[in-house]
Amino acid sequence: MAYGFPRDGMNSPRKVHVKSFGCQMNVYDSNRMADTLAPEGYVETASPADADLVILNTCHIREKAVDKLYSEIGRMRELKDAANADGRQMLIAVAGCVAQAEGKEIVRRTDSVDLVVGSQNYHRLPSLLARARGGETVVDTEFPLEDKFDALAQPSPQAIAKRGVSAFVTVQEGCDKFCTFCVVPYTRGAEVSRPVEKIVADVDRLAASGVREVTLIGQNVNAYHGLDAGGAPVALGQLLRRLAEVPGIARLRYMTSHPRDMIGGLSDDLIAAHGDLPALMPYVHLPVQSGSDRMLAAMNRKHTRADYLEAIARLRAARADLAFTSDFIVGFPGETEQDFRDTLTLAEEVNFATAYTFMYSSRPGTPAAELADQVPEAEKAERLQRLQAVITRQWRAFNASFVGKTMDILVEKPGKLTGQLVGRSPYLQSVHVMARPSLIGSIVKVVITDVGTNTLFGEMTQTVRGPAHATLGA
Repeated sequence: MAYGFPRDGMNSPRKVHVKSFGCQMNVYDSNRMADTLAPEGYVETASPADADLVILNTCHIREKAVDKLYSEIGRMRELKDAANADGRQMLIAVAGCVAQAEGKEIVRRTDSVDLVVGSQNYHRLPSLLARARGGETVVDTEFPLEDKFDALAQPSPQAIAKRGVSAFVTVQEGCDKFCTFCVVPYTRGAEVSRPVEKIVADVDRLAASGVREVTLIGQNVNAYHGLDAGGAPVALGQLLRRLAEVPGIARLRYMTSHPRDMIGGLSDDLIAAHGDLPALMPYVHLPVQSGSDRMLAAMNRKHTRADYLEAIARLRAARADLAFTSDFIVGFPGETEQDFRDTLTLAEEVNFATAYTFMYSSRPGTPAAELADQVPEAEKAERLQRLQAVITRQWRAFNASFVGKTMDILVEKPGKLTGQLVGRSPYLQSVHVMARPSLIGSIVKVVITDVGTNTLFGEMTQTVRGPAHATLGA
């Protein structure tokens, strides 16, 4: 059966289920894959059992990512066997960073996977799937020469509206930092920044479809250096200023940043933008990984503890209500108790809103995998618990500090209870409020009345700004 034909030879479209693991970049890529397949007759489904195509969009950052992938393939194989028994052809594709890193090894280890597509090649999906539907096992992990951003299909207004009032926009991809623990430079390639006008066009299109909040994403988003219409390089602060002028966009965010690009003169405009742009939300994710200069050097982070604290101080000087999140790795090879205590004292000094904490796990092919003096697993686990206790205390105190205060909440979707809506605070907290559905897409004033485990609860006082379009607010 030719690719793109109806699944039953009549009028039913093919169905695709994309399961995304890991970072925001993968969420963005999953949406773009679905958008690329839409013109070929595919519609998204939330049920893998009902899909003609299952795409597992993988992440290589988390521990045991490869093992988790094969467990997921095993579950999908059962669905594939059931579909085949019913006379329906179902394909399984593996995409993302594990696909990029493992390549042909995936199809060597299992005969259930029909297609392996690397993180740079999603724009080739239609032709790759055509080959897979013809019976070929396809592996495409070569970095392309063409611009993948140009080749990927644009989402339809209907697809944008379905995904809600907030959207990710990739502005930068790849990494030139080569931290010794990280696979990203090998799976995503060198740093590449998109031209300014293409990003503005994306955001214009999103705003026209009812999106109110845009998060600019990249592996090192504050290393952005795209060209403007005149061919001049533009830094992230300048890009944010341009996007703040797009009608309908009420909120801007960016992630993930690298501390090396938040120090020195090149960061001045980005830091100033936090004080100048009301649309730029006061929430910065700035991974530090360790509070020990010795560990930072071993990790090849290219910044010191003092550099990091200076960047935090400069950002807070630009806007006093900024909150910070971070990433930490405990138990990096050679980490001593004193190195770990340096991490604890840094966490106490910064006072994070929250943070993501991980035990070091080796990634084959990275320099850290070859280092001696690996920390015993039990010691890593004990240190992780101590760090998590500090972060959990800070996170709970941060959330509790809003009780009795009024916040601007962007209403995103209905809640689980009748008459309940769910929105996001400027600090990305989930906020539940009782209000009418027509306020979805609006920014409303909410007095916070209570704090749950992961949620704030409040009472609406007034609408600040209604949705720019009726698409999402019916």
